[in-house]
Amino acid sequence: MSDDWTLLAEESAADARMYLLTIREIAAGNSPDATLPVALLALSQVTMMGARLGAVEDVVPVERFEPDSGPDPELDPLRESLANVFEGLDEYADVADPVLDPEPAVGRLSDDLVDIASALAHGLVHHEAGRRVEALWWWQFSYLSHWGERAAAALRVIHALLAHVRLDADADAVSEAEFDALHP
Repeated sequence: MSDDWTLLAEESAADARMYLLTIREIAAGNSPDATLPVALLALSQVTMMGARLGAVEDVVPVERFEPDSGPDPELDPLRESLANVFEGLDEYADVADPVLDPEPAVGRLSDDLVDIASALAHGLVHHEAGRRVEALWWWQFSYLSHWGERAAAALRVIHALLAHVRLDADADAVSEAEFDALHP
């Protein structure tokens, strides 16, 4: 494994761990005022990770089959917790594939965030078992085939929600705040 691949594997693993930690913190619901900004940061960071993987040449694992990494983690409790955190905001209008299937559908932030977490956790199992090329292959493949699109959709929704929270303020309250700021 070249030094470039090793560095990319280590950076990707760190980004995956941070995303999983952050999503679990969001799901705990302990900081509701920070939910949207923290989700925006987590999705932006993991989208950058995926973009790096999408931009490099195809990662080809040594073996032509994926070693069994054991059972997938049980993520339904995380999905349910996120659905509770995003209650009333979880569903959004989605277009799964704007090129081949432009029909609108219903998306769910909780599903998107957990789909990303599942793919990243799967790659981390390979990484932590010392199969770094396999981890890179999995993250790259799953980014291009699924979680990259889900991350982009979720990022757009979180951005829109945050923009509404911050910009859809009462005009009188904004005027009062501006007056107070200009006349201490």
